[in-house]
Amino acid sequence: MTNELESLRSEVMDAAAAAADLGALESVRVGALGKKGSITALFKGLGGLEPEQRKLQGEALNRVKDEVAAAIEARQSELADAELEARLARERVDVSLPPRPTRLGRLHPISRTVEEMIAIFGEMGFSVATGPHIEDDFHNFTALNIHEEHPARQEMDTFYLPENAEGQRMVLRTHTSPVQIRTMQAVEPPIRIIVPGRTFRADYDATHTPMFHQLEGLVVDETTHMGHLKGTLVEFCRAIFGVEDLPVRFRASYFPFTEPSAEVDIGCSRAGGELKIGAGDDWLEILGSGMVHPKVLENCGIDSSRYQGYAFGMGIERIAMLKYGIPDLRTFYEADIRWLRHYGFVPLAEPSMVRGL
Repeated sequence: MTNELESLRSEVMDAAAAAADLGALESVRVGALGKKGSITALFKGLGGLEPEQRKLQGEALNRVKDEVAAAIEARQSELADAELEARLARERVDVSLPPRPTRLGRLHPISRTVEEMIAIFGEMGFSVATGPHIEDDFHNFTALNIHEEHPARQEMDTFYLPENAEGQRMVLRTHTSPVQIRTMQAVEPPIRIIVPGRTFRADYDATHTPMFHQLEGLVVDETTHMGHLKGTLVEFCRAIFGVEDLPVRFRASYFPFTEPSAEVDIGCSRAGGELKIGAGDDWLEILGSGMVHPKVLENCGIDSSRYQGYAFGMGIERIAMLKYGIPDLRTFYEADIRWLRHYGFVPLAEPSMVRGL
């Protein structure tokens, strides 16, 4: 039995040493030490031996088992190291080669313009307010003193949703003014907010799209007046276009929700067919403004005999088109990556604020 055990030990040790890879070595281990392995089978036969003989044979089997297990483990370490070396040699990277070119993403001009506008008004103490895109008639029209026959209420201009259970037809908000209404209903004056966001109107051409972005502003307190409105907008126009002496004028106009109302124009030149913002002999309208109508304040539960305010609104796309020389509004939403590479901004390379912020 001793010769048989020695022969088995040698056979297993030789097989382990000759294993060419980890798979072959695993087969050797299972064949010797597995549940049905040759050495395991000898342990099962110990029960039929005399006690003294069982003791001696058991000790010999344990020594052989330990030697075989140690030899297999050592060979396993050798094969694993060799396999790692082969993989490293096979997958080696030549670090002297230049890296593959990568395309950086671009910040959309709308996002960039919104950042700049928020930064400018943030310097003036405005905070940002938001609201829902789907509005009811009161917040979108009635509270803003827009009468029932106003053209904005017609289906040719406004996206209406089907009637709800109460028989009301919700709308996709046509401006961000409903956020002004919701803020005045929820917050006691003084109020000083801007409202950037998406709006929706049934129109589509080179200067109109069914979805576009607006930024509106609202200030309500006991002492504000038209002079504050003019000063705020003059400073904004000069900051957003980067022209310190930009001419700005206010023309009397009409909006249902402000009284008095004014359109805001900036100076420009169209010499040679090229639009240039700044000093010139021409004007370009960019936004509307005015003092908040007393009826609007009363509709929101604010005492118009004590409080007054001013409001303004502008198209963000219009500002971006003028600032960055983009000729067609529709291209903002055509998802053309070439257009974005041309007009977009590298977020990490470009400063995200203006005027040193």
